Amino acid sequence: MPQVSVNIRMDRELKKEFESFCSEMGMSMTTAFTIFAKKTVREERIPFEIGFEYPNGQLLKAIENVEKGKNLSRTFYSVKDLMEDLDAGDSI
Repeated sequence: MPQVSVNIRMDRELKKEFESFCSEMGMSMTTAFTIFAKKTVREERIPFEIGFEYPNGQLLKAIENVEKGKNLSRTFYSVKDLMEDLDAGDSI
């Protein structure tokens, strides 16, 4: 069967880590992506769960900070007041 090239863009560090993983598994990135594509087509679905822990750690920390009244900004009653406060730290 004729083969074609597929270009995939990803973060440089992710690529490095994925190449390392594939190497440790004894396969190339091409083989890994081909396995993914074949399984996806065969099962007619993404062959793994996609999601995230909700609420995640960052959100839980933000909720905790609000409950404790930590790391909160002051209240603004107009956009003008907000913009003045934001600009106050600029040295330009």
